[in-house]
Amino acid sequence: MANVAILKIDGKDYELPIIEGSEKERAIDITKLRAQTGYITIDSGYLNTGACTSAITFLDGEKGILRYRGIPIEQLAAKSTFTEVAYLLIYGKLPSDVELKKWNESLTKHTLIHEDLKRLFHGFPKDGHPMAIMSCMMVSLSTYYQDSYDPLNPEHREISMIRLLAKFPTIAAFAYKKSIGQPIIHPINKLDYCSNFLNMMFSVPAEEYEIDPVIVEALNLLLILHADHEQNCSTSTVRLVGSSLANLYSAIAAGICALWGPRHGGANQEVLEMLTYIHESGQKVSKMVEQAKDKNSSFRLSGFGHRVYKNFDPRAKIIKGAADKVLSKLGIKDPLLDIAKELEEVALNDPYFKERNLYPNVDFYSGIIYRALGIPTNMFTVMFAMGRLPGWIGQWKEMIEDPGLKIGRPRQIYTGATDTDYDTAKKGK
Repeated sequence: MANVAILKIDGKDYELPIIEGSEKERAIDITKLRAQTGYITIDSGYLNTGACTSAITFLDGEKGILRYRGIPIEQLAAKSTFTEVAYLLIYGKLPSDVELKKWNESLTKHTLIHEDLKRLFHGFPKDGHPMAIMSCMMVSLSTYYQDSYDPLNPEHREISMIRLLAKFPTIAAFAYKKSIGQPIIHPINKLDYCSNFLNMMFSVPAEEYEIDPVIVEALNLLLILHADHEQNCSTSTVRLVGSSLANLYSAIAAGICALWGPRHGGANQEVLEMLTYIHESGQKVSKMVEQAKDKNSSFRLSGFGHRVYKNFDPRAKIIKGAADKVLSKLGIKDPLLDIAKELEEVALNDPYFKERNLYPNVDFYSGIIYRALGIPTNMFTVMFAMGRLPGWIGQWKEMIEDPGLKIGRPRQIYTGATDTDYDTAKKGK
């Protein structure tokens, strides 16, 4: 196979290098295209454009494959913990027992936030969306660590990454407590990462909170499945902001804002809102499915199909089993969950969905589990962000440590007015 592609423009040939990844993915390197030809490429949404090379996550949408650092997601989901996966994504290898112990101790050491920072929570309205609060608090967090801003300083990078991973659950739980008018619960060092978060979310001073291992296991799984997903919208945002050498806190805040959108991290919230709508309408699920298939109907099903996966989302296979396990062990009776299970059954056996590969995706099942765990709907996207945080950090670290780092600066094709005289424009001529 030739290692170059030939581009013909105005009777002249240009050789463009072909790059091949470790999984045989191929790309045409157009780094010098504009310099050599005067042309640029147009690719709306960057659907065919590789913005970087990366050794972190591989996914194949056609085959339904997802691997972190080469390890299949199925194995990590069955054998690992979220903090171990975070280490894997950030540092490129699974930690030894000694390294994992030290890593977990470092995260535990930094879970507390500055007392002054807590006062900011009182400035937000009670119904303020948690994602707005999280993005604001991430940037505010940076003001307390101005001595470790420099992304090019390895020591600054290290402590910033640990602080973000350690303090994110604390801030998220504090935001939730503020929204429901309950007192803030501080972290407890003897608890692991997920147990600590659950305790801060659901315990109250008046009585001891019993941490259910089934819930801890489910939360670990959910966070692992969301930990990274290649160059998606929020990850690309973190990289783009980070390429300016802005501090890590600001890059993560930008990623949170990108994830907030309903086309990205807000999808699992839309699933629960859809289930609520079906329940309140009093319509049978089968009838709602028929409406979803009708092009003239405004009703659409959320949580089915995926932009990247053209087959079954491998994460959805894993999380479906977890959903069944959690609902069974907890013995939860919830009409919305009953609707979700019926909707899943109808869709999986309907030729319309099967022919179009519209299978339930990870957002469909994650919303169901989060509801079963007692996580409120408006916190779903925050949970997504907490899971995705190590992926964002790992991607940022990989970019910053690349000796070929360049500030992101997309080009455009201008389609506005040509050279226009001011006085002529003022007169409207």
